[in-house]
Amino acid sequence: MTRKERWQTLLDLLVERGELEVEPAAEALGVSAATIRRDLDQLAEQQLLVRTRGGAVLHGVSYELPLRYRTSRRAAEKRRISETVAALIVPGEVIGLTGGTTTTEVARALAARPDLATGSPALTVVTNALNIAGELVIRPQFKIVLTGGVARPQSYELTGPLAMEVLGQLSVDTAVVGVDAFDPADGAATRHEDEAAMNRLLCERARRVVIAADSSKLGVRAFARIVATDAVDVLVTDTGLSPSVAGAFEAAGVEVIRV
Repeated sequence: MTRKERWQTLLDLLVERGELEVEPAAEALGVSAATIRRDLDQLAEQQLLVRTRGGAVLHGVSYELPLRYRTSRRAAEKRRISETVAALIVPGEVIGLTGGTTTTEVARALAARPDLATGSPALTVVTNALNIAGELVIRPQFKIVLTGGVARPQSYELTGPLAMEVLGQLSVDTAVVGVDAFDPADGAATRHEDEAAMNRLLCERARRVVIAADSSKLGVRAFARIVATDAVDVLVTDTGLSPSVAGAFEAAGVEVIRV
């Protein structure tokens, strides 16, 4: 297990339990107590947790794992989902990409498509995600439109009135949206109302809405709704989605693609 994997596992355990003790954590990860103490000290330096005498507790009341520590969760599923979503995009389209780990993988899959290696432009990408813009801007065949706004360090997303003002002036062929939850009855949602507002506007400005989400996010609810289920055209997910939940999405008019 690499250091990054240990850190992610420790943070996941901390979110789940609310607190961690060194010895049980060392046993769970199969490493020495000294390694765990060193890891916790380094995570505390990044203000991702608070060290206690015997372990660590959450840094605050509200906690969200930063994007850089979420990238390897369900990595195989996200890779399959992203490649399938990228294959839905037609050369020359204007596409919108929200922030998130799965949409970041979609951006990488688009960059790897041979038929998008040339063009003027091969794609126009509208995004409020700093990391996605940073990865794609080196591709001269892609036209990158980055909204303004205030950056959220946890997700690298730009939100707020400035971002909304820019996005409201644009039209998009396909919006690819990452979510924290998507339920057939309650619709697509995220944990933060500012991100939900940006994602909602992107969906409103698009002719087609594609949600890219692994099955752990489906059939569950989150705090701030993005759009109702009937506003979504396509859901791309993994084979872990139960047939009953898939059927509920399809009954609401959503095309479900499981990969």
